[in-house]
Amino acid sequence: MLRRRARLVAALGTLALLLATQAVAATATSPKILDFDTMVGLPSSLTGTQAPIRGVNGGGLPWVLTAAKGKLTTSGDLDIKVVGLVLASGANTGSNPIATFRGLVSCLDSTGAIVNVSTDPFPATTGPASTGGGNSKIRASLELPDPCIAPIVFVTSPTGAWFAVSGG
Repeated sequence: MLRRRARLVAALGTLALLLATQAVAATATSPKILDFDTMVGLPSSLTGTQAPIRGVNGGGLPWVLTAAKGKLTTSGDLDIKVVGLVLASGANTGSNPIATFRGLVSCLDSTGAIVNVSTDPFPATTGPASTGGGNSKIRASLELPDPCIAPIVFVTSPTGAWFAVSGG
């Protein structure tokens, strides 16, 4: 009887160890290739088609934001959080009139070609920044080139014009 209990305890211990190993492997993430704690809003000198960044045009009006942070992993996992991303001029100054934002990652591939990959739309709060307008969390898994060289992360309109950028 004592032997049986010892074998059962050993078997349960082995099973627990295997399950713990699988849980750690399942939650392991790919290495980060970009980690940022700020973004820059769209200045008036880069609006529209005046000066695209890696083929991405600016929005039609300037934008500002209160805060942003995010990360991008080698496997294409993208997380962006923006707070107070709102228009900097025009009739809706200080407000966000757009209900969805997209994330866009721009990489150079191994040949030096630009590869731009966009997320699906994510909800954004509308209204003045002072009442919570311009907030959004974007989380997606993207198919990036391998390697993704010199990544730049944008927050864009639903049609792909950028409002905020991570730098690069």
